Amino acid sequence: MNVKAFYQLSYGVYLCTAWEDGRPVGCVANSAMQITAEPATIAVSINRVNNTHKCIEDTGYFALCVLGEHCEPSLIGRFGFMSSKTVDKFAGVNYRVRGKMPVPDESIAWFACKVIDRMETETHTVFLGEVVDADELKKDAPMTYAYYHKVLKGKTSANAPTYVEESAADEPKTKYVCDICSYEYDGATPFEELPDDWVCPLCGMGKEHFQRVEAVPAPAAAPKEEAKKKYVCDICSYEYEGEVPFEELPEDWVCPLCGMGKEHFVQK
Repeated sequence: MNVKAFYQLSYGVYLCTAWEDGRPVGCVANSAMQITAEPATIAVSINRVNNTHKCIEDTGYFALCVLGEHCEPSLIGRFGFMSSKTVDKFAGVNYRVRGKMPVPDESIAWFACKVIDRMETETHTVFLGEVVDADELKKDAPMTYAYYHKVLKGKTSANAPTYVEESAADEPKTKYVCDICSYEYDGATPFEELPDDWVCPLCGMGKEHFQRVEAVPAPAAAPKEEAKKKYVCDICSYEYEGEVPFEELPEDWVCPLCGMGKEHFVQK
């Protein structure tokens, strides 16, 4: 199976928020969609290991917040690569209670939803939520997952429903990788060392969380196969390409398949 085919599916970048004993929590979601108009219903896929999953189960409500292309990238790093079990993700994040749910001000639109059904998979739950309130907050192009990867150079959390293990790049590069959100800096002119005031543009962590990955030579190209001459029978299509191909077929050559002579063989 060619996993690159999955890259052709379209996704957005959202924050799915909920309450935990009066405390706002949330995570990044990229698999969400409207599935009905009357009543307006939204489906969102959440990994069962996420703390947000348990909070949605316990309260029966969630909010889906749409992010724009010009949102603060650190918001994605904070909500996508940290856990509400150990970090207050809303600390330092401007938000308001909208539709009775916590909604960051960086959102360009939001939907407050009441869970009306669910579908279980091996790792994720797809929550179906009836929209009880919604609004727009600001004008911006909704961020797509393609934009997140290609423009912001973001990575996919291993908990995401669309996570695919990526292969190493062919070109040798010196990279600095964030050990919190896996953001990679590999600029055109990589620093010998990151500046002391360097912060991750995705999750906001400092230089101490970046590990240098030394340049690795690109794998040597596989040796080209030595060209071989083929002789193809125009009767039965038998091909002769021996280990030591003849420059010309012997006069007494006959096809081992159909018994035709040399005159029926064409060189390829």
